[in-house]
Amino acid sequence: MPPPIDQETSEKLMRERSIRSNRRHKFVDCLSGQDVNIAALRKLAWAGIPSDLRPMAWQLLLGYLPLPKPLRASTLARKRGEYQSLVELAFARDREGQDQQIWHQIEIDVPRTRPGVPLWMQESTQRSLERILYVWAIRHPASGYVQGINDLVTPFFQIFLSAYIDSDPEEFDTSRLPPHVLNAIEADSFWCLSRLLDGIQDNYIQAQPGIQRSVRRMAELVARIDAPLAAHLEAQNVEFMQFAFRWMNCLLMREISVKNTIRMWDTYLSEGPDAFSQFHLYVCSAFLVKWSEKLRNMDFQGIIMFLQSLPTQDWGDHEIEMLLSEAFVLNSIWHNAQSHFNGT
Repeated sequence: MPPPIDQETSEKLMRERSIRSNRRHKFVDCLSGQDVNIAALRKLAWAGIPSDLRPMAWQLLLGYLPLPKPLRASTLARKRGEYQSLVELAFARDREGQDQQIWHQIEIDVPRTRPGVPLWMQESTQRSLERILYVWAIRHPASGYVQGINDLVTPFFQIFLSAYIDSDPEEFDTSRLPPHVLNAIEADSFWCLSRLLDGIQDNYIQAQPGIQRSVRRMAELVARIDAPLAAHLEAQNVEFMQFAFRWMNCLLMREISVKNTIRMWDTYLSEGPDAFSQFHLYVCSAFLVKWSEKLRNMDFQGIIMFLQSLPTQDWGDHEIEMLLSEAFVLNSIWHNAQSHFNGT
């Protein structure tokens, strides 16, 4: 038998339940209106979105779903049909007719996406991911397909899948879905990925100038908020590009779980279209400074090895929310002083 819960713990649990229930009511009220108030939705979403309301909330926050309720069904039907046409067009010719360079890179990356997670090891999910990535790449010739974009599809796909099933999306076998449902999930994931990438397009064009700029700004920011850490990294000849390039390119998705990423994106989406470049810079800086004490006691090799396999496996919402709060504080202090950053 579990030990009895003392009164203080019991009251705390009841208070938390009440807060959650209250927030949920606010979300339901906001989302069920005839015309969603996007400012109210952004404000609510910052602190996290209830999982069953997330598919709709994300689509509204990304501007994929129209705010007026009467327009939604027809918009979804049109966009899903449009995606199907794009797929048919892209794959109308045989393999020789496709862009071999793009297709080759996608074929390499898709099986490496989220290794060990059953959902992403299944053939039907991998075929969906290939189609999403290939269609996006040929529609965006300035960047084409760049490694890392495959990771960015996974939160959308899992969230939109969750709207149709009652179990954990990461354990689900997508071949069990009716074709029209899988097509809808795939189409919604494609359009939402496109919306996200529109805001960070210069991360993925030739030479990836957006990432270069963000990493440079991060190095300058860390020098201001944690001078001893910045000095130690410099003394050990550690360059920010050696670890932070991946943090910017994959939006920290290789460092934290998809569940953590999904919670983080609630806040990013509520912050607006620039958050995946602007606010993310402050999140990465707070993330690095979190390990400051450990890093300052390591040499070059120790630092690089530690930053490539960070101890975040057990992170839950609490750790992500702490990180977001710290980033928010940094953003508040430094955002208006951005003129001190080079290249902005």
